[in-house]
Order: sequence, then structure tokens, then C-alpha cells
Amino acid sequence: MNKSFKDDVSIVICGEAGQGVQTIEKLLIGVFKGASLHVFATKEYMSRVRGGSNSTEIRVSSLGKRSYLKRIDLLVALDKDALGHLADRITAETVIIGEKEILQADREIIDVPLSKIAAEEGSGIFANTAAAGFVLSLFRINRELLSGFINGLFAAKGPEIAAKNISAAGKGYDIGTRLLSEGGIEINVRADAAVKDHIILSGAEAVALGAAAGGCDFVSAYPMTPSTGILTYLSKHSGDLGIITEQAEDEISAVNMVLGAWYAGSRGLVITAGGGFALMVEALSLSGMLESPLVLSVGQRPAPATGLPTRTEQGDLENVLYSGHGEFPRIILSPGTVEEAFYLSQKAFDLADRYQVPVIILSDQYLADCYHDLASPDPAALPVTKYVVKTDKGYRRYSFTVNSDGVSPRGIPGNGEGLICADSDEHDEEGHITESAPVRKKMVDKRLSKLEFLKREVIPPDLYGPADYETLIVGWGSTFGAIKEALDAAGRKDTAYLHFKQVYPLHPSTGGYLKKAKRTVIVENNATSQFGRLIKMYTGLDIDRRILKYDGSPFSVEELTEEFKKL
Repeated sequence: MNKSFKDDVSIVICGEAGQGVQTIEKLLIGVFKGASLHVFATKEYMSRVRGGSNSTEIRVSSLGKRSYLKRIDLLVALDKDALGHLADRITAETVIIGEKEILQADREIIDVPLSKIAAEEGSGIFANTAAAGFVLSLFRINRELLSGFINGLFAAKGPEIAAKNISAAGKGYDIGTRLLSEGGIEINVRADAAVKDHIILSGAEAVALGAAAGGCDFVSAYPMTPSTGILTYLSKHSGDLGIITEQAEDEISAVNMVLGAWYAGSRGLVITAGGGFALMVEALSLSGMLESPLVLSVGQRPAPATGLPTRTEQGDLENVLYSGHGEFPRIILSPGTVEEAFYLSQKAFDLADRYQVPVIILSDQYLADCYHDLASPDPAALPVTKYVVKTDKGYRRYSFTVNSDGVSPRGIPGNGEGLICADSDEHDEEGHITESAPVRKKMVDKRLSKLEFLKREVIPPDLYGPADYETLIVGWGSTFGAIKEALDAAGRKDTAYLHFKQVYPLHPSTGGYLKKAKRTVIVENNATSQFGRLIKMYTGLDIDRRILKYDGSPFSVEELTEEFKKL
């Protein structure tokens, strides 16, 4: 075997649930980052407790690549089904690491006696640590760095467990070192000193921290993949962040708790996925009638019904855009990167509080579960400003006259002498129920007038590539990394990429960007081009070509590169 990899290496670990794939993932990522190497990881896993095949891809690169590759350079196969599970990604160039006796493959395999090493340490679970040690040796990672990280990772389980893991990793490391001395594999990924000061953050963690930076102090959710990571992270760190977290008995309770928190003066976040959001729709409409701020984090996954609960898709844009009976304004933000997940979540609370509307942070399983090294986000980038007023005796919660933007001053109980009314029926300026036709019309106009002012706050799309483009590629949300890297790889000098991180309301510049192009292409992880339809509705312009994917997996850099070359 004679393989050489430079600047960008794709490592995939595959095994059954319960074999410790996530342990290898944590170990490799932590040590790579400690060695000042850029790292990106994404995973695919089945919706079952045990059995089936789960895999994690880890990209180690010199330039900080942050998107999913179909290509596998190094495959750590922990069980006999791994090769079949990843058959469409394995090529003749893939280096397969595992046990020949277990894999029984008709091709060259680097035989590492993982089971034997694990048995020597007293348990089969140590096979994953041995595999991690072998992989790290191929990158010539300092052995002391590996041992130090294992000590920290397993400290809570006691010194004996940590010592056994260090021993297993060391034996795997020795086998890899011998392979290197024989000249079989050469890996050259350059370290970057800047990585030393970086942090490792997932999309779910970024939403959680962005919410905290936005002044969130109450969170409620009923656990649902892929958004549960946000709840568990905030629960774990609730004391440090000053946030109360509540696992509700169901989605309806969760969202109504958060509405109650906003009514009382807190800044609340409700966390869910598409199916859970469907149960929250009545409360969303209640938010519209009460003109109550509300922030919802919705993680998309393939539907209808339970669908593919642990896979990814962008199929809920129209769900969150049109849900809720009646007409009322809303804002939909859709982060494309971990950094955007932080800053958009932070901004969501300011927009919700200022305009008294529901704001939806629309992400997906791919973004929630991927993570990489990055410079620490700045929580002071958007100072927390609260828009609650102190009320007097003549206070009118839904005053028509105070602001022409439709935003009435929002008081909370106990902050002043005013009466704070909240009624799901149509109401007058004081908040009392009414059936007056003139008042009804004025109230609807008042609520909808916010939309015109919201357009002044719309986050503009980002243009990448030449300003004098002939072809314009449009994307939104988590397709960002694959589109941008694929466009660079395709080498098209006549093509630009327009990335939207706010999908509603649309930025007024959208139509101008589209009209300037000779041809337009949209990339979406759904079957019907939901964002393309939204663009046509508000600009009157149809997209020329659609690149759609809806099998539950994200776009890979390679497949988009080929599509862009054919344009």
C-alpha cells in the first residue's frame, strides 16, 4: 500500500450503535484541535437504540474546510456491515482500517487487531480507543497530547478506566507508527497556530449560546430530534448562563410556557422540530393576536409524519411560513454556518422583543449535529436591549397612536400602575374583548403594518463571487458550505452565489440580484423548491434550474461540483 494525502483528509468511522463511534469522534476531534489542526465533523445515525450502522465523518484540513464530502480517505470499519453501509462512498483510493477476520472483504485492508487489544484491557469497548490511537499516529500527533486528552475525557470514570483507555490507544498508536516506518501511508496536513485559540462548537450549541447572548432566561421543550441538543446543552449549563430550563410534558405545554414567560417579562425560547411545531401552531397564532414576542427554534428533518427522524432536509420552510390561523407578521431566520447559528439566535431575541412578533430560527439536522473549530463568537456584538415600558394608570396595551410602525408599548404585570390585559379574542386598545367591526379592522391593519417596518430590518443576502456574474446560484440555510466549496472547485469565473440567512421577509434586493443574471439556479434540500416558490411569489421571477435533494442526506461537495460544471 502506498497512499499519500495532503491538506485535506476525510476520515469516516462506522460501526453499530453502542460500539463507541461517538467516543472515537470526541477523542479524534479533541486531539486534532489540540494539535492546531482545523477539524470539521458531521454524522449520520439511525433512529434506533442499538443495531444498524452509524457513521461519523471528520475532515482534517490545512485551510479549515467546513462541508460534507462524499469521499472517504481513511475508513475505520468497526463491524462487518460498515463496508456495505458505505459502499457508494468507498473507492479504490479509500484506505480501510479494521480487522480482516470481521470485515471479510475482497480488497486490501490494514489489519489492526482491535478486538485483541480490547480483550487485553478487559472489555471490547476499548477497541474504539485503540482505533483512535492508530488514526492519530498516522498524523504524527504527539503521544503525550493523546494521553492527556484521554485523561480529561475519562476523568469522571476514574483513573483505572482512563489508564486502560490510554493503554489501548497506545497499542493502536504503536501499530500505526510501525506502518509509517514502512512507508505505506503519508499524511501532510499543516497545523495553523490560530486553531489553538479556537473553540469546538456544534450548530445546536451555537443556537443555545446565541440565545443566552440574546438575553434568553427561560427555555421549554419537549425533546425531539434534531433539536434536543439545544435543550440538553442549556440544561447542563443553566446555572452558568442564568437560564431556567423546563422539559414539558408535550409541545403544547412547552410553547405556552414560553408565551407566559414573555408575558411576565422574561425572554423565552421554545425548542422543537417540524412535527413538534405542528402541535404548537395554535400558540403561534396566539402570539400573533397577543402581539407577544416569541422565539422558536425549529430543527428540520425529513417528513411527513415521523419520516426519517435522524436525517436532514429543508422541508419545513412553508410549514413555518404559513402555519397559524389568521394573518399576522413573523420573521424566519435560517443559519447556514455555526457562526450564523450563534449570531442569528442572538438577533432573534432583539427582533422578537422590539417588534412583538414570533421569530423562528429554522435549522436542520445537518447543521445541528455538525461541529468544527472556530474563533469564539462575541456575545457583546449585539447588546441586550429590552423594550418593556413602565406603565401608568392610563396605559393602553394595544394603543393605535403611539407608533406608526404598529408597535404599541409593551408593559408587564407589576412594572407600573397600568392594567396588562392579554386576550385571545379580538380586543380594543386596552386589551378588552370587542366585536366592533371598525376596531377589528384597525387592529388587523396595526398588526400587519409591522411587516413594512420589518423589511427595514431584513438581513441582506451575501453575494460570493464576481459582481458581473452571468449565472447566479441561490441557496439558503445549511447548504452554504457545500455550495461555496463546490463553486470554488468548479472554477467557474462567470458564476456567483447568493446566500440567504433570512428567508422571510425577503430582502428587497432579491429581485435585483436575479434580474441581473442570464441564468439562475437554486439549491435546496427538499423535493419542491420551497424557497424558489417563495422567491417567485414575492418577486414574480421564476428560477431557471433547480438542484434538489431529498433522500435524507446533505449535499456533498462532489455532487454539487459536478452539477455546477454542467451549467
